[in-house]
Amino acid sequence: MAKDYYQILGVPKNASKDDIKKAYRRLAHKFHPDKAGGNEEKFKEINEAYHILVDDAKRAEYDRYGRVFGGTGGPTGSGGFDFSGFDFGDFGDFSSGDGGTFDWDLGDIFGNVFGFETGKRTRVKRGRDISIDLEISFEESVFGAERKIILTKLGICDKCHGKGAEEGVGFKTCPVCQGSGKIHETRRSFFGTITSRVECENCYGRGKIPEKKCSVCKGEGVLPKNEEVNIKIPAGIEDMQMIKLTGQGEAAAYGIPGDLYVKIHVRPHPVFQRSGNNLLMNLDIRLSDALLGAEKEIKTLDGPIKLKIPAGIDSGEILRIRGKGIPNERGERGSLLIKIIIKTPKRLSSRVKKIIEDLREEGI
Repeated sequence: MAKDYYQILGVPKNASKDDIKKAYRRLAHKFHPDKAGGNEEKFKEINEAYHILVDDAKRAEYDRYGRVFGGTGGPTGSGGFDFSGFDFGDFGDFSSGDGGTFDWDLGDIFGNVFGFETGKRTRVKRGRDISIDLEISFEESVFGAERKIILTKLGICDKCHGKGAEEGVGFKTCPVCQGSGKIHETRRSFFGTITSRVECENCYGRGKIPEKKCSVCKGEGVLPKNEEVNIKIPAGIEDMQMIKLTGQGEAAAYGIPGDLYVKIHVRPHPVFQRSGNNLLMNLDIRLSDALLGAEKEIKTLDGPIKLKIPAGIDSGEILRIRGKGIPNERGERGSLLIKIIIKTPKRLSSRVKKIIEDLREEGI
């Protein structure tokens, strides 16, 4: 039999949203399971009715068909929890009579509300990430390189290997948390006085401490130290790219290390520029070389090569040499693109002027 949501909330079918919210607040406080005389099933039913009738689309569907086909939503369905009907100032009514004091494990509460169980998972501690800048040459960016750097950071203690205890010594129950790994912490907020369970700082949430602490790290398992890090720079890396080294950040006491992020800065080259996987360069030639053709020795990143300049080349034309550019992820290299610049002489001798005049008469 279909539920009568109006009857559940005790409102008429033409009730306004404000009337529905007022009825919901009154009934929710009355039947909340944390109160004496509360009723969990009734509370769920009230929530279900509220989430249908406060939503215009769902309410119209319910009024027409007597049910909602897309699900009821609310805290027990697939939708999110709607706090708009709650008056949080009255939360003191849910206490056990001690003036509005709560003793909650906030992870368990929000786990139940949002549909995940935090109480069954232990959050693994993670060390701090580190970010550094590294300058490399243009050639290193093209062909790749390896760099070794020294970082001062929190690292695993070499003597106890992160255990925090002297060699051959066992562990005992933490006297602060009595082995639970958590302690109660009380804070005041607009809810009232809230006591929550937090990780025990004495044992770092493990519930146990060494019988005798490591003499080097004093039981912390980590300590500041200088560590050498080898950075492999891949061939073809670009300026401002980031290299991530997993686990090379700072260590965490009884946890996992963070990551190291290396931002690459490529020094400009006096001759070459990068365009994707190609290298660009300008080559100045004489007018006579452009007219008659020539062979030039040019320096590339792979060493000197002979370049043949065809006769009649124009200024601004580009010559391509394949395989002399920048490698891609598959190791295939782009091209070296050489832009021809014809240099016009600024001063001419009388003999040269006579030759050029003769060329002009010839139509050249």
